[in-house]
Amino acid sequence: MKPIHLIAALMLGIPMMLIPTDAFADEGMWLFTNPPKKWLKEHYDFEPSEAWLKNLQRSAVRFNSGGSGAFVSPEGLVITNHHVGADALQKLSSPDRDLVAKGFHAKTRDEEIKCVDLELNVLMSTEDVTARVNAAVKKDMSQADAEKARRAVTNTIEKESLDKTKLRSDVITLYHGGEYHLYRYKKYTDVRLVFAPEQDIAFFGGDPDNFEYPRYDLDICFFHVYEDGKPAKVEHYLPWSKSGASENELVFVVGNPGHTDRLDTVRHLEFLRDRNYPSSLRTIFRREVLLTAYSQRSLENARRAKDELFGIQNTRKARLAALAGLQDPAIMDRKSKDEKTLRDSLLKDSTLKGDAKAWDDVSTAIDEWNRIYTDWALLENGTAFNSELFSIARQLVRIADEDAKDNADRLREYRESNRESLEQQLFSEAPVYDDLEVAKLADSLSMFMEQAGADNQWVRKTLRGHSPQARADELVRGTKLKDVAYRKEIAKAGRSAIEKSDDPMIQLALLVDPPSREVRKTYEEKVDEPLKQAYAKIANARFAIEGTSTYPDATFSLRLAFGQVKGYMQDGKKIPPWTTIGGAFKHSDLHGAKPPFVLPDSWLQPPKPLDQNTPFNFVCTADIIGGNSGSPVINKAGQYVGIIFDGNIQSLVLNFTYTDAQARAVSVHSSAILEALRNVYGAVELADEIERGRAK
Repeated sequence: MKPIHLIAALMLGIPMMLIPTDAFADEGMWLFTNPPKKWLKEHYDFEPSEAWLKNLQRSAVRFNSGGSGAFVSPEGLVITNHHVGADALQKLSSPDRDLVAKGFHAKTRDEEIKCVDLELNVLMSTEDVTARVNAAVKKDMSQADAEKARRAVTNTIEKESLDKTKLRSDVITLYHGGEYHLYRYKKYTDVRLVFAPEQDIAFFGGDPDNFEYPRYDLDICFFHVYEDGKPAKVEHYLPWSKSGASENELVFVVGNPGHTDRLDTVRHLEFLRDRNYPSSLRTIFRREVLLTAYSQRSLENARRAKDELFGIQNTRKARLAALAGLQDPAIMDRKSKDEKTLRDSLLKDSTLKGDAKAWDDVSTAIDEWNRIYTDWALLENGTAFNSELFSIARQLVRIADEDAKDNADRLREYRESNRESLEQQLFSEAPVYDDLEVAKLADSLSMFMEQAGADNQWVRKTLRGHSPQARADELVRGTKLKDVAYRKEIAKAGRSAIEKSDDPMIQLALLVDPPSREVRKTYEEKVDEPLKQAYAKIANARFAIEGTSTYPDATFSLRLAFGQVKGYMQDGKKIPPWTTIGGAFKHSDLHGAKPPFVLPDSWLQPPKPLDQNTPFNFVCTADIIGGNSGSPVINKAGQYVGIIFDGNIQSLVLNFTYTDAQARAVSVHSSAILEALRNVYGAVELADEIERGRAK
């Protein structure tokens, strides 16, 4: 499972919708303001208290780079996955220090390394602002005016909240327009790396074992948060369980699932199946081939591309499995029957009859999306310009334009409430490698020519008579945007500096910004806004028929899921709920101890003997999706029993429909984490800090 930022980028903006209420036993990504208390009491005889929920909410951490985590000590210690932390690890690495591959262990606070651009968010409070958002969008407005009004009111609400509370403030769309909630986050930007194991054990089994089970991975990474340059003290954290999870135990998952599409209309799902997924997969395949070839040229190349290639490979496998779900007639037939049942119910109710047209409105919007899809994907979503340096140039160009507008009128990325987070990424000291940038940009410019056509005016103007390779080399070698001080200078000087700049990458961003903005405008006014309005009608009609005791689709916002630690049957065999540390050695031997089944030397020759019977990885029936990576698994006592790092292959249809027959969330067991810290890595001080929290 990969952090959501990469998956979201390749998903190309797919909307979310309301979830059906005929839920399976453990289905649901529940809001903390509407937890499934009745179900838990009736089926598990458990009633979560408000104090229990509050501690879980404020112990949970969202990684703004994608993924989840949790505080596990009052000293600000955060645990997440190695593959969530890999973005930070990669940016802190160098040719002489590969933290992704070799791992890291700070034995003292002084040895911790400050991350270059990592932002962690902790949800402090929520507020229902649905009435205010809906009041701003009048019934007689055109779609264009409605989109502007909705953007203006959400920008304004967020700015008012930021000014009042000093907390990061985001308006979250729930039930895809049925409700709007204001989420306020405490933000940590001084985050320091404490510990990461070697990638060989964090991703043991590599791509062959990815999305499979049984597994034997120590997919963990630790950070400390600081405030005002001093170690942070946190009130809310999760005490570590002594025994971890046990079979059939009720457990909870607290994290930030990225997105699901479980009640998109059938027409919408067909568009994903026939256009969106195949298109994004072609891009994924292409980038995987490119990065693989680049990586094979040298060990240094492999290090530079490692995290990005891992993400691409991970996304490819997940997307293929999800597409298989969309191509399954049984799933699509069920969606069609559910849709017909709901539409028939609306037609029988005179007060709701008018909302039945919403499905036709979705189809009209999808037709428009299909019409502009190629230009929208290439230009506005930037698949034609696969370059970190181009992304920086575009941000600078658009900041200059958007800063000249009132906050209410700005594009969402450039609203005042998001400025600090935007600048943290824009002015990141993360390394940029010319040769990798040239390779990526040349390939994407070639794709631009293939998909838009060699005679397309924007292709011609972009290439300026050069080949994609030569033009990419000219752009990357000629730009000064690798210099962070130069970026800050341009950003401060504003529009005049942008217009006068002779930087080739800024000139390219200026060139393609008008057509990019134009296709974005069409998308927002004729696709996104109509979909919001249509799906809001469907959601509200469902509210009227079935009530609001359900959960909204995933939106990379904090959710509570639950389930049981439970194995399953596959190919006539019983798959046990957990593996053991000893099983990792057997798994390696079974594959001849060859990559990617090679255990690191630290495990083959540990300073202290390992307890071979210690539970290593385990599975549960909790409802998860991309973005849940790093989510803590909690028992009824509110104790930390594990960390989500993957789902099995059967879970990859959870984007569209939930099943607990074989679909499982895969976690690292809390006992294995302590066993490894103490007996493999000698990280006694870290294990002690974790265990001190048990006194809570």
